[in-house]
Amino acid sequence: MELPNDFDRLLFFEHARRTAEATYAKNPSDADNLTRWGGVLLELSQFQNGPESKEMVQDAIDKLEKALVIDPSKHDALWCLGNAYTSSAFLIPELEEARVYFDKATQHFEQAFELEPTNELYKKSLEVTSKAPELHVEIHKHGGLGQQAMAGAPASSSASTKQSTKTSKSSDLNYDIFGWVILAVGIIAWVGFAKSNMPPPPPPR
Repeated sequence: MELPNDFDRLLFFEHARRTAEATYAKNPSDADNLTRWGGVLLELSQFQNGPESKEMVQDAIDKLEKALVIDPSKHDALWCLGNAYTSSAFLIPELEEARVYFDKATQHFEQAFELEPTNELYKKSLEVTSKAPELHVEIHKHGGLGQQAMAGAPASSSASTKQSTKTSKSSDLNYDIFGWVILAVGIIAWVGFAKSNMPPPPPPR
């Protein structure tokens, strides 16, 4: 199943957010819905900048933590929470402060992988998160790059426009983490809502 372009994704995930809110109002104990809601908020945060993005990521964390209170062994919620902590870390300029969030992300990825050891996505998360502090340094060294990537711009092209050959390694790493995380969370949320038979948003006119 192909994900649509950025504008269609924004429409879809905004529609999904409203659906999750309505479902929560009817049944606040639905851990699946809370997990999807958290994933959707994480996706929508990529379209925001600065404080708005940070606030939306924190909202995603709150929803995912609620899901885990209801079902502590919910591996997809643990995995999404790992992604949310990774996103939070990249929005913090100071590496030492960001490391706290990277450590939390690693912990949640490990828990998800322990529950589902055959899941390649969870395994990849653990591999990628180990490179995150290195990417954090590169992003904040070139000021503003992190915000461009977090706002949904293709991370590899963002890096290559800053510097050419010199940053090809960090560009690859940037794409590896941001491109993969955004795509993976998007697929999880997209498929999750498709399974819940949510009607698609109206086509843009």
